[in-house]
Amino acid sequence: MPIAASINIKYHIGNALQSKAMDPLKFVMEAWEAQSMAESAGLTVQELLPTLVSAAQQLARPPISKYRVGAVGLGSSGRIFVGVNLEFPGLPLHHAVHAEQFLLTNLSLNAEAGLRAMAVSAAPCGHCRQFLQEVRGAGDVEIVVSSEAKKEGKALSEFLPNSFGPYELLHEGSPLLLEAHDNALTLTLTEEEEEEEEEEEEESPKQQLKIAALEAANKSHAPYSGSPSGVALLDSDGNVYRGSYVESAAFNPSLGPLQAALVAFVAAASSPQYHRIVEAVLVEKDGAAVKQEDTARLLLNSISPHCQLTTFLSHPL
Repeated sequence: MPIAASINIKYHIGNALQSKAMDPLKFVMEAWEAQSMAESAGLTVQELLPTLVSAAQQLARPPISKYRVGAVGLGSSGRIFVGVNLEFPGLPLHHAVHAEQFLLTNLSLNAEAGLRAMAVSAAPCGHCRQFLQEVRGAGDVEIVVSSEAKKEGKALSEFLPNSFGPYELLHEGSPLLLEAHDNALTLTLTEEEEEEEEEEEEESPKQQLKIAALEAANKSHAPYSGSPSGVALLDSDGNVYRGSYVESAAFNPSLGPLQAALVAFVAAASSPQYHRIVEAVLVEKDGAAVKQEDTARLLLNSISPHCQLTTFLSHPL
């Protein structure tokens, strides 16, 4: 259903309701919660999205630009997801996570099968318009820019006409982002690593991280370089967060596995301060054309210098 023109009248009602009902905004809202909030405001769930953008912006972390970006998306299940921009001082800007990248990663982490519509605080940059192409039916995703006077939805195909994307490079039927992936990887262990694994307890943090990172690598969307990878992070409370590398058909807008794991950390940790990340494991493919270890280590050393990163290679079963 298109986002109706009536949203201009009801927008402030929705904002007021949101500020009372949810402070701060959750990164994932269950379908029943979204439906209840929308009904209380006299809105459809899709019309509710722009009313949540302002609260989403408050969750952003842009210490370099000071420009907060919020994105709120409606999944095919009826759940609502939030995305924000993350920036890392002292590092090249390509380490940053755009709000729309955060949003799609959030959907993927929560096994959401599709994106129906989204609202953003400002028009998506070209980088993000391209990244969104990795979703099946991307051109039909309806986008509302909440900062515009007329909050009318437009299809992504209007934001990026004559687009280049997965269909130009992949075989028909290839899985796209948000669809099931199984890269069928297993760890390539040295004799020393095999001995260490035998000595490790099955439920040890290191073993849990290794398993989680391998699972993330197997779910990685990396069809263009054939270089799937995954990262798992451990915080000081013993919680594990994982993220999968996501490639773009245009290459540069791709999102690294550490950034994806940081999305999971920011979205789910009770106190998501980077210095609380104490250990990390990266799993990447042996002989891969695209390697993540050096850039991941650079980012981790910057945000959590005491964090230990261990890399394990993998190969197809």
